[in-house]
Amino acid sequence: MTISRLRSFVPVDPYVAAIVGMVGLATLLPLHGQGTVIGGYATDAAIALLFFLHGARLSTTEALVGARHWKLHLVIFLSTFALFPLLGLAAHALAPHLLTPALWAGVILICILPSTVQSSVAFTSIAHGNVSAALCSATASNLLGIVATPLLAGVLLSSHGGFSGNAALDIVVQLLLPFVAGQLSRPLIGSWVARHHAMLGLVDRGSILLIVYTAFSDGVSHGIWHQVNATQMAIVLGLDALLLAIVLLITNFGSQLLGFSRADRIAIMFCGSKKSLASGLPMASVLLAGQSVGLIVLPLMLFHQIQLMTCAALARRYAGASEANSGDAVPALVEAH
Repeated sequence: MTISRLRSFVPVDPYVAAIVGMVGLATLLPLHGQGTVIGGYATDAAIALLFFLHGARLSTTEALVGARHWKLHLVIFLSTFALFPLLGLAAHALAPHLLTPALWAGVILICILPSTVQSSVAFTSIAHGNVSAALCSATASNLLGIVATPLLAGVLLSSHGGFSGNAALDIVVQLLLPFVAGQLSRPLIGSWVARHHAMLGLVDRGSILLIVYTAFSDGVSHGIWHQVNATQMAIVLGLDALLLAIVLLITNFGSQLLGFSRADRIAIMFCGSKKSLASGLPMASVLLAGQSVGLIVLPLMLFHQIQLMTCAALARRYAGASEANSGDAVPALVEAH
């Protein structure tokens, strides 16, 4: 059996496997002493570089060009920055003692992050949805997330023991200023960035791997694996899966009730249900400074893999239905599972 065929049966993203590998490396060989200091400086630099590249890549014009689809974009933004947080708060209110405060902070963190760009557009394309609308909404979600996520974190995570009171200045220095600098540099380096997107993608992914390693090194030093057991891991997995399933159902059937076309409904469902690991990990390192970041981002890393596997299966399902049926009906989520 070839590797490609094996991956079709075991849909584990290689990048997620690399992240898991960094967690294992941090567990076996965590940073200590001067290494921790150097790792902290390297992480700060990596985060600044990451958001500079995001600013250089994201075109404000592209984010605004789909203004005629404002209803579609509004539904996606409400799903990303309103529905998700409400569901997270409801889950915490119903079972506040189900998880530790750090893990609950991680679940809330998932709920306030922006959508992804690459996977949202890719899955929408595979499922024969409105790709241009998906691109505009996902890009705008990331632009909006630079401001919305820190604001939501200040309101929601402060009550869950996860938000640092000194985070405002860190947000400006490590996230906002590099992002704005990237946006301002687009006339100079925008075309170069577009030509070297593959190489810069490696920079992105390498930065995230470094952030994971340093975060979990700190967690291991503070006994992270003594703070979470198999039962709590299973509960986090279950909460992540339930959260994703509810949002997928609401965006799917809600967009039908609102009268959107099949292509638009696909874009709404895939963009409105995604959460960005690439933005989430560096944001967590800044927003949750001084906290047990390794433990807090654990729910996000699990959610990332669940959303990739679930949405890959759904996209293939919708693509098959589109080829077999030229009608306007989107396959029911219940059947897709």
